[in-house]
Amino acid sequence: MATATIKEYLTGFYHSLPVQLFILHLRRYQVLLIFWYILFSAINGDFMSTFGADALFLAPEYLGRVNGISMAIVGATTGVFIMSWNVTTFILHSNQVKFLATTSKPFLKYCINNAVIPLLFLLFYLGKTVYFDLHNELLTIGAIVVLIAGFLIGLILTTLVAFLYFFRTEKSMMRTMEPVLRDPKAFGKQFGVGGKHFHEKGILKVDWFLNTRFKLKKPRNVSHYSQEFVELVFKRHHFSAVMSIILAFLFLALLGMLMDKPLFIIPAAAAILLFFSILIAGSGALTFWLKSWAFPVLLLVVLALNFLFEQEVIDPRNKAYGINYVNRAERPVYTRDSILQLCTAEKMEADKNNMIGILEKWKAKQNEEKPLLYVLNVSGGGTRSATFTLNVMQRLDSLMQGGLMKKTFIINGASGGMLGAAYYRELCRLKQQGQHINPFDQQYADNISKDLLNPLFASFVTRDIFAPAQQFNNGKYKYTKDRGYAFEEQFSRNTGNILDYTLRDITGDEASAKVPLMFFNSTITRDGRKLIFSTQPVSFMMRNWPDTSRTGRSEPDAIDFTAMFKRQDPYDLRLLSILRINATFPYVLPNVWFPSSPIIDVMDAGMRDNFGQESTLRFLNVFQEWIARNTSGVVFIQIRDRKPGEWDEGYDDPSITGMFTKPIMTLQHNWMKMQDYYQEEMIQFSETGYLFSFRKLTFFYTPSPKQKGAALNFHLTLNEKLDIRRALDSDDNTDSFKKITQLQQGAKQAVSTGTHGE
Repeated sequence: MATATIKEYLTGFYHSLPVQLFILHLRRYQVLLIFWYILFSAINGDFMSTFGADALFLAPEYLGRVNGISMAIVGATTGVFIMSWNVTTFILHSNQVKFLATTSKPFLKYCINNAVIPLLFLLFYLGKTVYFDLHNELLTIGAIVVLIAGFLIGLILTTLVAFLYFFRTEKSMMRTMEPVLRDPKAFGKQFGVGGKHFHEKGILKVDWFLNTRFKLKKPRNVSHYSQEFVELVFKRHHFSAVMSIILAFLFLALLGMLMDKPLFIIPAAAAILLFFSILIAGSGALTFWLKSWAFPVLLLVVLALNFLFEQEVIDPRNKAYGINYVNRAERPVYTRDSILQLCTAEKMEADKNNMIGILEKWKAKQNEEKPLLYVLNVSGGGTRSATFTLNVMQRLDSLMQGGLMKKTFIINGASGGMLGAAYYRELCRLKQQGQHINPFDQQYADNISKDLLNPLFASFVTRDIFAPAQQFNNGKYKYTKDRGYAFEEQFSRNTGNILDYTLRDITGDEASAKVPLMFFNSTITRDGRKLIFSTQPVSFMMRNWPDTSRTGRSEPDAIDFTAMFKRQDPYDLRLLSILRINATFPYVLPNVWFPSSPIIDVMDAGMRDNFGQESTLRFLNVFQEWIARNTSGVVFIQIRDRKPGEWDEGYDDPSITGMFTKPIMTLQHNWMKMQDYYQEEMIQFSETGYLFSFRKLTFFYTPSPKQKGAALNFHLTLNEKLDIRRALDSDDNTDSFKKITQLQQGAKQAVSTGTHGE
């Protein structure tokens, strides 16, 4: 008897509506479960963990702070996502649970019985949030309670609003259907006798379900209702569901139009959840309405959009703000011959002489007859590199008693490092102009470490997808607002808007050597060449110097931007755009296209040279005779966001899928290491091959013991910011700082005695 009771209990449990719906999701429309998988995986630190995806959900920022408001916004969008999941699956699966059509509040009952996955997610998310905020954001228990309360308030409010909407719609619907309810047979043909008949027709066999009071109930016998009546009830609910999706779409479009105000820049996690909500709703609607025609129709839409794109009727591509895209007749030709015309021997010689003039001005500002020439190289690495770079430059400048920018002739590098270097150079330039700025102030390190990822994702969802037609004026031309624009605006706000000027505005100070020269690089996707942005003509950087003793000539592997696009107003290019182009991480930021023929587009400088070293060594090679005659040698300072080698972080995937993914994943994982090997060989040659003495000092960020290290993205947690600051005092970095101090002391001694080092 006991065995029979247990068996009946297990059978009843198996045929309960919550369990049957859970199994139904696994059996059909598995594509909808992908969104849940991504969320679970991201929050657990598995999906895109290198880029800090978990921090976006577990410590969301709003207006620069992690607080109850930011969590309430994420809670509200979590509610939207869960409701979108319920609405979509309700539309797709309602024919499997037709007995709900004869009950009051059928959608509410469906949501209660469909809560297995959402409840598991909420418990998992809240548990991870508590752990993360304790250990990574270093919050107190009280502060975490406020965060959890904010999340739950946002979630509950959104859910209540959604259900109130459906309840109101249901009341209106029931009033119009009163005649049908009084005479159910008025709809004609009956569709079966008893609940078991539904199971035989492929409908779920359900013995129990939870009602609105969370009590178990048996499904009602609906044999006396016509199929037309049941389908009409569901169709009315489907219409209400579709209207809610349209309202959400309009809300996102409105949010995109208001995103210029920081108040409307929602946390990145909220933007991702809204994006997933729309994708779920859209895929569900296509499947329900078009059924087997969904894929062919989707393919036709893609082909139509592709045709409009090829005809330039629609153009979602990102542009560099400030230059001329309008006049197609004057677009430069991008061919081998035209590129060679930009770097003829005569042109290279003229540009070299121009640069020597700037070197002479730099030397005249030094206090020594043969000063040390400092060059600064910074690596890519998102906000962690920008923050580490600025912290190192502050410490270096302090040790050099404010002389870092004066002694440095050129700054070169990639991605995030250049964001930090450009910001610090501008602070020193403004101080030089008489503004009351202390470049060593900690507030500037805090500014550069502020979040950039939230506006990126928020703009991607609300602008790039739902409101792509917004435009703005920059100089003489109009451009479309997208996530590239959002990045520039947020970075400008974070840094006090001091970098919001054009290339032309800094040309005079660089030409007179008042500030170090900066080379900004990017990688042309068409052929892998560099595109070099500089205020000065740099044709000598486009290829190795021609050797007149040989008949062959080297191929250009770089392009001088201002020379190539001389008819497109290159000096009106926004410096913020140059910084973004230099840091265009794939997919996170849009590739930027330039008006050439054929069109070229560019991406992150790190794809070609993540440290800027390749360009710097070429520059030193071109001017090595002048450097040997006029300086005591070169101090090559490299600031990088990771330690060289990284032997303990090799790629290994022992799973069976690793057999198939290893070729491409190995390339991705070892990309920077391969650059290290190649560039280390170049440095070894430089230490012995130049006509002048060459000293290299390296500063690199390594996480503290038991720390996983700051993520490679545009968002840092509080613990990551503190870890980056602590890295300045690592043994290796302390040793490099001591060498800088010794160089300064040696230079002072040489001046006082009238001697100079080699």
